[in-house]
Amino acid sequence: MFDLRNVSIKNISCLILVLNFLFSNQVSGQNQTFSYTQYMDNLTPLNPNYALMDKAGSVNILANKELLGISGGPSTYLFNIGIPINSIGSSAGLVILNEQLAIEKVTEVNGFFAKSIRLANNQFLSVSLNAGIKNYVANYTSLDQSDPSFKQDVRQTSPNIGFGIMLYSDHYYLGLSLPELTITGIGSSTIQNNTNFSKHYFIAGGLLLGIGEEFKFKPAALYSYTVGIPGAADFSGTLYWRGVFGIGADYNTNHQIAGILTLNVDQFHIGYSYRVGTQAVNVSGFGSGTNEIALSYRFGSGATKPRLL
Repeated sequence: MFDLRNVSIKNISCLILVLNFLFSNQVSGQNQTFSYTQYMDNLTPLNPNYALMDKAGSVNILANKELLGISGGPSTYLFNIGIPINSIGSSAGLVILNEQLAIEKVTEVNGFFAKSIRLANNQFLSVSLNAGIKNYVANYTSLDQSDPSFKQDVRQTSPNIGFGIMLYSDHYYLGLSLPELTITGIGSSTIQNNTNFSKHYFIAGGLLLGIGEEFKFKPAALYSYTVGIPGAADFSGTLYWRGVFGIGADYNTNHQIAGILTLNVDQFHIGYSYRVGTQAVNVSGFGSGTNEIALSYRFGSGATKPRLL
């Protein structure tokens, strides 16, 4: 039987946090993993073919923090590097993901390789393959070791493989990817029932439009689906001035909106977004806003030219 006398204030906070987060996700229909707002500026973690659109190499870091100031609040940390192999129209790289929510933590490491073929003068078709490993940890014993419900931690590790395709040019892209084809056959029923180890599907597209000599507008869209969870669509639009400063907005069908600011200076890209739920359960919850910061450094041929698509 659960005994509050054996649970610290910190552990109670973790329990409340998990319940609040899960309840708000059920109401909004959201429980997708691997989610970040600024996908339109760095789609490589979702579809490695995106790395082929840049002849320069890049190092990208992203931090996504929800319920800022609350210990154990949902957070995502993402690192990816892409290195072009222009002599064979290819790109290779690495993606490292870490997601945390209270007592739960997911860590994933994937290497990828993408290859393109020219269809026309400025149109390409590419395919990619990624492979790696995913680890899931839930430290239930940190809540209350005397309660049978929390007597055992959960630790699961599984190989992962995925692939993607993309059609692209200098001013548009359209891609389909399945980067989360986790191999669960060798695991237990626990891992097979864990949504963190479910298959993930993504369809993404973007377009860059010129508006006079000073401005460019980039609409982008992303549809994500995880087996066993309702799909979600995301729509964004960013207006750029001289390729240096950008301001945009984002809407997700999980009833979330976000504002986005970007800055491109030489080889560096800085992005910030703030996302908030639009439903009453999100607005009335304790600080449901999500802060997200993205930093990128491009190197090699053409790195000083701002990349907008």
